[in-house]
Amino acid sequence: MASTSRTPTRRGRGRGKGRGRGGRGDGSSSLPPPPSTLPLIIEEFFIVVYEDPLVKKALPKKFADYLDGQELAKVYLRAADCGPRLWTVEVLFDGQGRMYLDKGWENFAIAHGVDFGCFVHFKYEGDDVLTVKVFDGTMCRKYYYSDDDDTDDESDDDVKPCIHPL
Repeated sequence: MASTSRTPTRRGRGRGKGRGRGGRGDGSSSLPPPPSTLPLIIEEFFIVVYEDPLVKKALPKKFADYLDGQELAKVYLRAADCGPRLWTVEVLFDGQGRMYLDKGWENFAIAHGVDFGCFVHFKYEGDDVLTVKVFDGTMCRKYYYSDDDDTDDESDDDVKPCIHPL
């Protein structure tokens, strides 16, 4: 009987099933479509406060582009987990597609402790509303409490969520 000779093969090599590019080995790719073919959805972004926290703040150009040229006159900021209070902030556009938080930002920033080194996370909720979370320089989220009561009693019952506007 004649013996048949087999050349050894390695599994997962040569047919596109191992590591590396290709996918199925049949010429088609299992990679996702390139980013340019996906819809542009910018619902969340953040800014890092490197300069004076009280001056106007530039928002990412991609977010301004996402608004599809609406060039809003104002937005409403809501501190996350802080109830229904909305802070009205005027918006400026520089003519080159850049969007800035302007009048009203200073009051929001003071009330919520935005300072140098903070990360400010925004989530677009639609209807010109942005929910905001502020993280300090240690990357820990800031929470807000009001101490505007004139009582000296420091029980937990007196702590109210959220700082009231100045």
